[in-house]
Amino acid sequence: MSDAADSLWPKIGTGFHFEDLTLGMRFRSAGRTILESDLSAFCNLTWLTEELFTNAAHRDGMALPSAVVPGSLVYAFAEGLMLPMMQDTGLAFLEADVKVKGPTVVGDTITVYCEVVEARLTSRGDRGLVRTLNCVRRADGKEVLTYNPLRMIKVRS
Repeated sequence: MSDAADSLWPKIGTGFHFEDLTLGMRFRSAGRTILESDLSAFCNLTWLTEELFTNAAHRDGMALPSAVVPGSLVYAFAEGLMLPMMQDTGLAFLEADVKVKGPTVVGDTITVYCEVVEARLTSRGDRGLVRTLNCVRRADGKEVLTYNPLRMIKVRS
């Protein structure tokens, strides 16, 4: 199809433009259950071979019901869950403070709860800077990770 024909077929799954995001706006991601295969693949990909994550015998006597998941995996999955917010409109990830608040284990389902806490145009005025406060919660409502990314987002015009 040509570009002209594509305009007759609006694309679904496109992220927010700067103008769409207002201070105090809240939304949440879909949920995602963390599987044993996710933990294994992540540890192998990152070489994060801490025995807490890779050695089942090392977990004997721990109070947690299943294999512990690294906070960096939870953060990476949270960013993946946030992708619909910025698909085709996100220009840059600039910074974030990340805090692990509690344990996450294989079998937990996580969801990201997001609130816009800063929104301003850049000095050039052709893009915006948006900071959100992102809270990752397990299905039981327990907060396990928070972070506050500053992103550069396209303006619509």
